[in-house]
Amino acid sequence: MNSSQQNQQIVLAEHPSGVPTLDTFNIEDIAMPTMQADDEVDKVIIKSLYVSVDPGMRGFMDKGHDDAAGNKFQLNQPITSRSVAQVIDSQDAKFKAGDIVHGRFAWQRYQSVSSKDIEKVDATLAPISTAVSMLGVPGLAAYFGLLEVGDIEAGETVVVSGAAGSVGSIASQIAKIKGCKVIGIAGSDQKIAYLKNELGVDKAINYKTTDDMAAAIQEACPQGVDVFFDNVGGETFDAVLVNLNRHGRIAVCGQIAEYNQEQPPIGPRPMHTLIKKSARMQGFVVFDYSEDFAEAKKQIAQWYNDGKIRYKEHLIEGFDQLPAAFIGLFSGENIGKLMVKVAEAD
Repeated sequence: MNSSQQNQQIVLAEHPSGVPTLDTFNIEDIAMPTMQADDEVDKVIIKSLYVSVDPGMRGFMDKGHDDAAGNKFQLNQPITSRSVAQVIDSQDAKFKAGDIVHGRFAWQRYQSVSSKDIEKVDATLAPISTAVSMLGVPGLAAYFGLLEVGDIEAGETVVVSGAAGSVGSIASQIAKIKGCKVIGIAGSDQKIAYLKNELGVDKAINYKTTDDMAAAIQEACPQGVDVFFDNVGGETFDAVLVNLNRHGRIAVCGQIAEYNQEQPPIGPRPMHTLIKKSARMQGFVVFDYSEDFAEAKKQIAQWYNDGKIRYKEHLIEGFDQLPAAFIGLFSGENIGKLMVKVAEAD
């Protein structure tokens, strides 16, 4: 490895209150990783290429009851997220220099990881960046959330909140592929145009310019809502709930409306409606379905290569832009998957 190369990392500098700020993060210069023998694991040195930023990471920044809890970011330790990287050196024969891999990696330009924690990217399926977008957690969440949790059927009416985001945009298109009527909810005229003109949803609602969301959903769904794919929560959830059909299903994927609130809001409780409508609401994490990832990726890639799915990446360049990119998630700046390009593949 070239000794003139510089390495940096981004650590959690403070537990944020509300929306994170640049002070939440600190960029540090660190030494380049070295390859040292380890009796327990084979090490691989990787260079970060594309780093994902996701709203769900916000919960990991809060101080937990046990500050050493594995699901919390630690103060003065690197942030981690799903990333695409390139192998620089390897002790494991399964990986060689130049291989493109993905996994959950630290926010570092270069790092040493266990070969057990990385997976090769199949560049024949789609561009390598899609390993953390369309063929990564966002695409898989849309796939399993609709097909397994939502159990959608042709002819049903599906409402997707956060429909122009990384998960919602794929979910909207899968619902259309499966023959559903799709109503997308988003927060800008640009996103509404994207949903209508590029993704082909049947109707799109701008929640920021709509005074009565429940009435708007009723107008868009005169026969009611069969399946709600919820990425947002909050008042949007309340508005869809009152329009839910008998035997309706709600797949709870995300709650971005509440991630920065210190105390969860008390809104309409859904239990009575669920009973009255014989409806089902289920939260899920995509790793519940990890055994079926390979099959799902092949199907999504086939839809993409057949022109049935489009994906959009909101790409920001520069390792030092990671904090600002993450903060930008909460102002709704991105259309599609927001990620940071750190370097070119060699």
